[in-house]
Amino acid sequence: MHVTSLSSPKFKTQKTALYVLLLYIVALLSGIILKIPGVGNFFFNLLPDSEYKVFVLAAWWNTIAFLIALIIMGLLMRRNKQFFDVFKGPRASIGVTIGWGILGVFLAFSGQIVASLIEVYVLGIKPGSENTQMIMDITRIAPIMVVTSVLLAPILEELVFRRVIFGSLIQTQNFWVAALISAFVFALIHRDFTHLLVYTVMGLIFSFLYYKTKRLLAPIIAHMAMNGLVTLVQLNADKIQQMTDTLPK
Repeated sequence: MHVTSLSSPKFKTQKTALYVLLLYIVALLSGIILKIPGVGNFFFNLLPDSEYKVFVLAAWWNTIAFLIALIIMGLLMRRNKQFFDVFKGPRASIGVTIGWGILGVFLAFSGQIVASLIEVYVLGIKPGSENTQMIMDITRIAPIMVVTSVLLAPILEELVFRRVIFGSLIQTQNFWVAALISAFVFALIHRDFTHLLVYTVMGLIFSFLYYKTKRLLAPIIAHMAMNGLVTLVQLNADKIQQMTDTLPK
């Protein structure tokens, strides 16, 4: 039986992947600290008086926690040059990768539309994501949340669900098995269980972009752009409706 040496590049890469996963989990659960008696009140007192203090604190806490996690991940990955050596063969050029990232936005939206139609007309699920609505509500109160939802979260999620989970599974499984498992976990982590199909389809598309280009940059671009467009539309829904109403009929 072959045993991986503790000093081998493969073991080092596996260890880095584990640390990245643990850092992400810690960042997600770090808000528990605010439940400790006295800690939550301490941070509340640092904020201006407002009936929405809890949302402002949540937005800043998530942003800082994700940023710290990403910085530490970056330091770990910098020490492991083989961390992104997941696939055999040459990677796509940066230009081609960016092109696939942009195309991925349309693929993701198309997949989301098809999945939503299946949810509504086949499964009888009402449209609209509670997770997205909650994030938008917090963003309107604390705009710093845009940094998390559009920049930090897509990078962290692609590192975890595409590089760590999908990238580890693809070593021993075929594309569909690795992609489905990573996509389903990606859907679960969003805690919008009514719309698991939508998030799973998005995860599959992001995995395809990674597999196609062999660069994590492609799904990161698609993920960021998608979140950015959704945020832009949601925050300006009233203005968009007014513009639509003024159009000639």
